[in-house]
Amino acid sequence: MAKPKLLIVEDDEGLCSQYRWAFPACDVLISHTRQQAIALVKKEDPPVAIMDLGLPPDPDGVSEGFATLGEIQAIAPKTKVIVVTGNGERRNALKAIASGAYDFCEKPVEIELLCTIIERALNLYRLEEENRALAATPARSPIERIVTGNPGMLKLCHDIEKLATTNVPVLLLGESGTGKEALAQALHDLGPRKREPFVAINCGAIPENLLESELFGHERGAFTGAVKQTIGKIETANKGTLFLDEVGDLPHPLQVKLLRFLQDQIVERIGGRQKIQVDVRIVSATNASLEDKIAQGQFRGDLFYRMNAVTIRIPPLRDRGGDAALLANYFLNRLNQEFGRNIRGFTEAASAAIAAHSWPGNVRELENRMKRAVVMAERRVIDAVDLELVPPAEGPPDLDLRAARLRAEREVVHIAWARSNHTLSVAARLLGISRPTLYGLLEAHGIEADGGKVPEAGVETAGSGGEVQVS
Repeated sequence: MAKPKLLIVEDDEGLCSQYRWAFPACDVLISHTRQQAIALVKKEDPPVAIMDLGLPPDPDGVSEGFATLGEIQAIAPKTKVIVVTGNGERRNALKAIASGAYDFCEKPVEIELLCTIIERALNLYRLEEENRALAATPARSPIERIVTGNPGMLKLCHDIEKLATTNVPVLLLGESGTGKEALAQALHDLGPRKREPFVAINCGAIPENLLESELFGHERGAFTGAVKQTIGKIETANKGTLFLDEVGDLPHPLQVKLLRFLQDQIVERIGGRQKIQVDVRIVSATNASLEDKIAQGQFRGDLFYRMNAVTIRIPPLRDRGGDAALLANYFLNRLNQEFGRNIRGFTEAASAAIAAHSWPGNVRELENRMKRAVVMAERRVIDAVDLELVPPAEGPPDLDLRAARLRAEREVVHIAWARSNHTLSVAARLLGISRPTLYGLLEAHGIEADGGKVPEAGVETAGSGGEVQVS
């Protein structure tokens, strides 16, 4: 593998010579002035830079150093800049950190300490690159608007692909914010009706006295205020797809009329006598338990079985493994472009808070918190406070060195296992070890090699009733 590039911005020739032999694992690039440094940054795009704040023509001050730092941040925000300051100039070092520097080191430079800082910076750079690549290419999901690396959710997306080619009614069950409308749109876009209308209506957001007219339309003079003929949503969706969101909120009289429509695909406008034949695929969704509503007499059982020839159960975000972190990075990249920001990533506290939060509002809540954080963040990284989240409380760390090594090993294996989507060869390559070695580590740390701890979606045939459930 090619050596990582390390940019040195230092006007002291003796220190430059020391740097040249001190970092044999890096491809060291030397510059003595701001102009040379900026030229090398543009040409080489180094992941890490070491920079003295005292540069000519202001070697005794810090103005030229801060100007150089600002330019590097502007043209290469991913580069981790480690500033070197004179003894006793901690105030300038902290100011550099606030301006976007990664870390600092005081003169006289301790090479071992600096090597550790560089190694940490390189590891963070690689991690951020991997996160950016994951967020920029959520292609593992076959559905454009669904970003996931979770095996169960990916299985569900593939089921949606298969169902899109059919004409059967589909019922989407899931909590608010889990992506029901995105999946309904995918059922339409991936099927033969994609060039025809996709019409969505929220049955819980329209007053009961207006909902029938919205769905079935009305003739002029059918009721007070009906001054013209109006085409309903069902008729508008002819040849295409009608998405009935929150279908559990349909009033009982409309349930009867909708059942009749599902049986013969014929619409009668309010106040009209003409029977209008239409060809509409019905996709419905709810976050309520329709079985409970049926038991309570609030929803018709015959309508339920007519609508759910196939039922898709969408898992909440809290049950989707590392999807919260994956989605956070995806939203960060998208919102950076949308709002013209240059936020580089997340603090450890923010990442821990994202992983620990239960996300009752699911993906919609995560997106809204990310919007606020990207707009309001005052630093180049998002902290837990920007997301209005509280990091998980941690007890005092176990200082036993062997235990600490095992914890670190387990964490790294877990991350690689998740990123590889539970693929042995990919995870082994990420860790730089052989597959037998990885299998031994999985066994040693109690991580199931077949991904059995992650619930996968499966298809069950309901038998004589003809109902198929994807759960």
